[in-house]
Amino acid sequence: MSIAGKPGNDQQTSLSTTAARQLATTTKSPPQMQGISSRWLLKLLPWVHVNGVFRLNRRLSYAVGDGRVTFYNTGAKIQVVPAELAELPLFRGYEDVEVLNILAGRFVQKEFKAGDVLTQKGNEANEMVLIAHGKVNKIGTGKYGDETILETLADGDHYSYQAILESQDYWTFTAKAVTAGSVLTLSQASFEELVAQHPSLRKHVEDFKARSQKKQDNSGQAAIEVASGHTGEPVLPGTFVDYETSPREFELSVAQTVLQVHTRVADLFNDPMNQTQEQLRLTVEALKERQEHELINNHEFGLLHNADLKQRIHTRSGPPTPDDMDNLLSLVWKEPAFFLAHPRTIAAFGHECNRAGIYPTPVDLGGHHVPSWRGVPIFPCNKIPISESRTTSVLLMRVGEKNQGVIGLQHKGIPDEIEPSLSVRFMGINEKAIISYLVSLYYSCAVQIPDALGILESVEIGRAD
Repeated sequence: MSIAGKPGNDQQTSLSTTAARQLATTTKSPPQMQGISSRWLLKLLPWVHVNGVFRLNRRLSYAVGDGRVTFYNTGAKIQVVPAELAELPLFRGYEDVEVLNILAGRFVQKEFKAGDVLTQKGNEANEMVLIAHGKVNKIGTGKYGDETILETLADGDHYSYQAILESQDYWTFTAKAVTAGSVLTLSQASFEELVAQHPSLRKHVEDFKARSQKKQDNSGQAAIEVASGHTGEPVLPGTFVDYETSPREFELSVAQTVLQVHTRVADLFNDPMNQTQEQLRLTVEALKERQEHELINNHEFGLLHNADLKQRIHTRSGPPTPDDMDNLLSLVWKEPAFFLAHPRTIAAFGHECNRAGIYPTPVDLGGHHVPSWRGVPIFPCNKIPISESRTTSVLLMRVGEKNQGVIGLQHKGIPDEIEPSLSVRFMGINEKAIISYLVSLYYSCAVQIPDALGILESVEIGRAD
């Protein structure tokens, strides 16, 4: 027999929330996904419809006669412009285009990091080295016998054509990298093989004649003859605008996956949320994250690999300073649209501004207060990689087809399209009652002319004071 009395602290006096939930309807959130980012690049790029392939036609451009070798890059692959080999004293005056093309194809691309020794004093000198990108110090013996920097070489410089002309000779200096970069090398054995195969080249090497100069405008493009300031009826110069004979073509890349949903889930568990739609929504988010990553990092069309070599600069001291951002603006000075940087890079730039007592005014973009520099907004992008040495890059670009800027490429109107260039195709139901959908996203991007994109490289973040 129980005796009524005051309940103790450990006695339940009402229905518990655990039991009550059995009769209640909970309020649910849609499935969340941590990997979703702001994807500013996808929002800010103007997208151009492409029928499968985009051909980028440019004016013919070369810079023969400036004493420096010019390179072009297709993604991460770097090649020397064959006619530019005439900048080397050895090939000046040689005009056999076919042989120059073969010669240019024999150069081998090599990457180096800051501090790497490219050639060591005293070792056998058996190759010619062209510096495509980066800075290299030639270190040798000074006037008083001490070690000193004889010369600093950078983009377009070279050493040493004499090495492939002589046998059993040795390097008289050490070449050490100041920054990361790329070189193209031609071995003495490869050069001698080519000389033996082509009598015209052999005769040229023996004669070592001077090369005639070609005319260019200030941008290195084939010059357009124009007369101005004349009076009367002089004979006007005739001209034409020359184009690149082999323009680059961009095929649309694709990101794809197969979404699988069990029929039991699709039939019975669609209230209050449609399971198939939620699965599809998260799949599309993942594909778009991959799309932005590829637009930044892909070796064929990614922006980090498609910036012209002359449009890449290094920081002065390491961290991203206001001076560095000004230098980057000097590369893309015609209607710059926006900077793109890793969030940690933006924070590092803010630290440098605070250190200098500079407080840039943010800009308003659709209600978002975005940091800026010189009125150009700086948008975050976590797809820009940070190396193990805690260095990264900052991109600055001009955008738009009419502005000859950076553009995104897509194909509208594909079958089963749910968004431009994004389709979801039903693939059927298998014997395990699994419904399959093929989700495809087609895209690419192009830098229409070189000065539309500039990159600040070797940007250090998180440096301790």
